[in-house]
Amino acid sequence: MSEHVYKSIEITGSSAHSIEDAVQTAIAKASKTLRHLHWFEVVETRGSIEQGKVAFWQVSIKVGLRLED
Repeated sequence: MSEHVYKSIEITGSSAHSIEDAVQTAIAKASKTLRHLHWFEVVETRGSIEQGKVAFWQVSIKVGLRLED
């Protein structure tokens, strides 16, 4: 088993549907330009309210990517 080193970055995804969809959106976008994504951690969840209902979700996540050897 080799030892790995990771870098973490914080990104924010958004969705009108759900918290999970906001996370999926952020990871999908990050995976288009970053390699070796390995883990994520939700660090903040927030949303907007319109007419007494949740209108939009925003989820900030830390994403860990393995640095290349």
